[in-house]
Amino acid sequence: MTDTSTRRARLQKLLDLAMIYRGWTRKELAAALGRDPTKLIPSTGNPKLDLLVELADVLEWPVGDVTECLWGGLEVLEAPTQDSESFDALYKEGQQAHRDGRHRELVRIGMAAAQAATTPTQRALAQNRICGGWEGLGRYVRSMEAARTGLREHPIEPEVRRMLHSNLANAAYALWNLTEARSAAADLLDQFRAMGALSARDRRTAAFTLYVKGSTHRRLIDLEPERAQHHAAAGRSLLKEAEQSLRQCAPACDDRLEGIARTCRGAVLEVDVVLGRKDAHGALAIIIDALSEIIDLNDVQCGDLIESHGWWCIFGCNIALRHLSDSGERHRMLGLLSNKAIDIADRLNNWSMRERIFSLQYCNAQDKGDHQEPMIIDAEDAKLITGTMGRFPQFRNIGWALLRNAGVPVGT
Repeated sequence: MTDTSTRRARLQKLLDLAMIYRGWTRKELAAALGRDPTKLIPSTGNPKLDLLVELADVLEWPVGDVTECLWGGLEVLEAPTQDSESFDALYKEGQQAHRDGRHRELVRIGMAAAQAATTPTQRALAQNRICGGWEGLGRYVRSMEAARTGLREHPIEPEVRRMLHSNLANAAYALWNLTEARSAAADLLDQFRAMGALSARDRRTAAFTLYVKGSTHRRLIDLEPERAQHHAAAGRSLLKEAEQSLRQCAPACDDRLEGIARTCRGAVLEVDVVLGRKDAHGALAIIIDALSEIIDLNDVQCGDLIESHGWWCIFGCNIALRHLSDSGERHRMLGLLSNKAIDIADRLNNWSMRERIFSLQYCNAQDKGDHQEPMIIDAEDAKLITGTMGRFPQFRNIGWALLRNAGVPVGT
């Protein structure tokens, strides 16, 4: 938590910056902000919202960037202090934090590594660590910004640039910026196809990029229904190639790639039903049968394996919504699979999975038409829906609707 004296100092720096930008005196700035020149900085260090909005307008900054400077400690406001640890030690520490799922700690380590970095490539690698930490926390907007920050470093090793490029595409995919995700992934895959033989790191990056592009086509099935067959066929080809590539990379890496490979296999089940290659009931039977492997989540040690089961549940929900004509059967299947996915999302604190579950539950409720009953949302559900709204801008309208329909007092 930023203390009062630090916030006051940061607010003063922003006010100074505003005067420089506008060429104003303190009195002129105060007039523009509707404040007494002697009371621009509150004694508590906590400016009111109207002051933040007015200051953002004067600076021509987004309000979020102003608040980030006050509470988040953007590096531009203070000269960085050199960390006592070397970059190499911090980078290795970050690798272990990533494997352990200590994502908040990974962000901290990445920021320390960025300060300890002495070359553009090291700074880019530090941003990649930060990107991974924010991704694990479900903060994909920040993950995307970290990837972009890393990509602005130059000159950096081409392998590192391609890795950041792939992570940028993945963040766009998670945020449902599907046109951006598809374009970024396609551009990177074109580079890989022109390169010929790849290094171990590039092979992993290429395999992951295939997964991102294939998954983007899978999501576009609903967003562009007039091209559903095209997206299903393109997604299937990419996901099959991704699964094969990931499995080839996995022995030399870790269980994470094996988990993503398994997710690809489940995604292929979804698109195969769209293409008519597989019957919906048959695909759902495969997904439900696979849940016998994780009856007790505490017995499964590999988080990536558990996550793949969660995504299989999501794929099953998509199949049920699209292809089961009997409403009773459809709602029962959605209830079974979404409940298991919720358990997995909670075990992993996976916000991307939560976004899909809440969205699918909303679609299911809407599908009931005149027989729609309010969803039962307890305090914990409301908390998670609120967290999901903050992480996924495209989910906010659904989040508001879920809360209002459930009678949560959030206005009209």
